Amino acid sequence: MRAKLLLIMIVILAAVLRFWQLPQLPPSLNWDEVSIGYNAASILRTGRDEWGEFMPLTFRIYGDYKLPAYIYLTVPFVALFGLNEWAVRLPSAILGVALVWLIFSLVKQWSEEKTALWAAFVAAVLPWPIILSRIALEAQLSLFLTTLGVYFFVRGVKSKYFLVFSAITFGLTIFSYNSSRIIIPLLVLSLGLIHYPQLAKYKKITVMSLVIFLTFFALALPKALLQDSSARYKWTTILDQGAINQINELRGSSALPPPAVTLVYNKVTYFIPQVIQNYFSHFHPNFLFLNGGSNFQFSIPGIGLVYPLLLPFLIYGVFLFLKERKKWQWITLMWLFFSFIPAAVTRDAPHALRSLTATVPLAFISAYAVAGLANQASRFKIGLNLIIIAGLLISLVLFWQNYSGSYRKNYSWAWQYGYKEAVEFIKKEGSNYHKIYLTKAYGEPHEFLLFYLPYDPAKYLSDPNLIRYFRSDWYWVDRFSKYYFLNDWEVKQKANCKETERCLLITSPTNFDQGKLLQQIKFLNGDPAFDIVEL
Repeated sequence: MRAKLLLIMIVILAAVLRFWQLPQLPPSLNWDEVSIGYNAASILRTGRDEWGEFMPLTFRIYGDYKLPAYIYLTVPFVALFGLNEWAVRLPSAILGVALVWLIFSLVKQWSEEKTALWAAFVAAVLPWPIILSRIALEAQLSLFLTTLGVYFFVRGVKSKYFLVFSAITFGLTIFSYNSSRIIIPLLVLSLGLIHYPQLAKYKKITVMSLVIFLTFFALALPKALLQDSSARYKWTTILDQGAINQINELRGSSALPPPAVTLVYNKVTYFIPQVIQNYFSHFHPNFLFLNGGSNFQFSIPGIGLVYPLLLPFLIYGVFLFLKERKKWQWITLMWLFFSFIPAAVTRDAPHALRSLTATVPLAFISAYAVAGLANQASRFKIGLNLIIIAGLLISLVLFWQNYSGSYRKNYSWAWQYGYKEAVEFIKKEGSNYHKIYLTKAYGEPHEFLLFYLPYDPAKYLSDPNLIRYFRSDWYWVDRFSKYYFLNDWEVKQKANCKETERCLLITSPTNFDQGKLLQQIKFLNGDPAFDIVEL
């Protein structure tokens, strides 16, 4: 009874941290979030995505080819709440809260109840899962499904029919986030090898479960191999054109003979050291405990992804795992090891989003260490628990003050803040203008316009004025209806207005040499974001 009460309190805390001011924190939807929302609305109303594809297994959108699971999950929320911030972010927040309960349930299968409670508490208050569960992210769904798949597998070792649920869950994960297409096969293989003696007793169910999982994989493979769908890989891989140019430069400046220079300087010799460096960068204290990476949507400057207080417990926990070497401990360590591989083979490492799966094993490991120390210090057990809880809650308060205060104010620019305010002006005054020009300076204005108006998906698909094209591994939209989208350097040349027309220009600050300034939209720190000009 006491454990249930504590778990309820932990889940309530997790819910408050994930639901409180969800539409306003982070300060704006980013271009990925509005694209998820608009495509969910398009599926709801037309059965097609914004490109006219019927119930697709990948969503083209900007040419980044998003996997479908989170978008389809968002559809009922759009149906219930309309096309807004709540509808888009609520699925992720709910998954974040449910994950806390799921972590308790999984750890309880492996260890003592108090360890499970500690794991749930750590997962509830860590900055890493809090930040990313407040954003509409494919990775958040992937994290939940991965954990659920492991939970069903562990239950399946004892009760064989759960293996089928595990296979289905892991299969769905393949359609949730690209990183899972690396992590899940490795994790499934590890689970199978570690528990092979038990699985061998359930041959029929094991084979059936494997067939189910491979069927999901087979469905995903053709789309993944298509040339168009590889655009995302080209944008993120460390073997980009810059790397190839660097290899060629090294070959050209080398004094080695031709056969030797090719052996020394090639894609393999460049790729392997870079991957190793990227991989271990995720264990650097600056990433985990101090700053959390360079992408300000997924981390807060000056605040780590994990509280520094947990560092000694993580070290001690890994020591205990390697010392005791129980099956579940090996699974947890392999889970942690696999979590950083997708980010290691891409640029911008270390990367908080692509390595989000690591949050679950990190919670396991630190919780096991805390519970173990409490057991050893039996005379001071209550005092030690209270000190650690107090330390984590103080860390949480300091994090939340930064996150909801200075971070929201000073980094609203990182969230493409201002597009919603610009569209609100268009909704109010747009009917008075024949043409409306919007800058592309902050990225994909057409998607924000479609989302916030909101624009009828069927009307958008049939619009005779729709202009979009593929260039540089990206799909660009230059016009639909009376809305024109221009790069900043094109504004002064192409934002033209006839004498018989009334035209509106929404551009980056001071990027116009004619017209009347009607309004300036500012970031939350007071810096100018957009100028609204009547031409």
